Amino acid sequence: MALRLRVLPIMVLAAVLLTLAPPVVAAWPDRPVTFVVPFPAGGSTDMVARTVGQKVSEKLGQPVVVENRAGATGAIGATSVMRAPADGYTVMVASIGVYATNPFLQPQLAYDPLKDFDLITVAVRAPNVLVATSNFAANSVAELIAELKKRPDKISFANSGAGSSDHLTAALFLQRTGTSGLHVPYRGGAPAVNDLIAGHVDVSFQNINAVIGQIRAGKLKVLAITGDARSPLLPNVPTLKEAGVDGADVFSWQAVAAPKGLPDDVRSRLHAEIVAALNAPEVRPRMEELGFEIVANTPEQFRTFLTQELARWKQVIETGKITIE
Repeated sequence: MALRLRVLPIMVLAAVLLTLAPPVVAAWPDRPVTFVVPFPAGGSTDMVARTVGQKVSEKLGQPVVVENRAGATGAIGATSVMRAPADGYTVMVASIGVYATNPFLQPQLAYDPLKDFDLITVAVRAPNVLVATSNFAANSVAELIAELKKRPDKISFANSGAGSSDHLTAALFLQRTGTSGLHVPYRGGAPAVNDLIAGHVDVSFQNINAVIGQIRAGKLKVLAITGDARSPLLPNVPTLKEAGVDGADVFSWQAVAAPKGLPDDVRSRLHAEIVAALNAPEVRPRMEELGFEIVANTPEQFRTFLTQELARWKQVIETGKITIE
């Protein structure tokens, strides 16, 4: 008996072949990328995100939209990024508190910075400076320590909020010098600096870029810098180590991460474009003028650094019994 072959209609055959073919995946990015900043607009992290985002947008050929999702010292925005799809369209630009101190200050924190994100790069860092109101009695770190020992718990340290970088830097300084002071938290760095200028509080550790103008104008007295070397912005100001305080080198830093599970090619491209943006000739000098140092390290270096920072600030917070409640 002869076999009778049935010829499938060409449309049916085409449909069958399409179901067998691998799906076509659009090259990343084919739509806007969102940079989530877990703080209000206008701060250092927001400025870094917008400056880098603009350059990255030019290279990617897609808009980079900066979205501010503030609250809970950055935890609200960070949690939203953790829960976003790991497709490269949601990226977080955040500071030291989100990555290295929130885990020890917020017991109910929803994210783990090492486990729940793909770490991309530490973008920039900036030392803090120890500043005092212009008529404060001490003119050096040694004189400040003497005052602290003479009047324990009396000299006030202004900070931008409980658990902030400036608060924890002050706590570390007091621990390293065996002294005690009075922590005065404010709702942000601007009111803290304003009260410092007015003489309502005595001293503060502030990001260099936040107070360099007031220092140059003579409104604040600068005693030391917390970096591991002197700053080109303040070449005559000693580091804390030069002033006799070891183990208190501190940098505030901003870094980039994304939801865990990014495709390898997306992660590599994102890292490359952010590093290129940070080193662009119109970006790097601007950052340095504001007191930032470009870091632009690898994801592996970021992970090693973050592990060290977590261990360090865990010890400071536990030793000082610091809470944000």
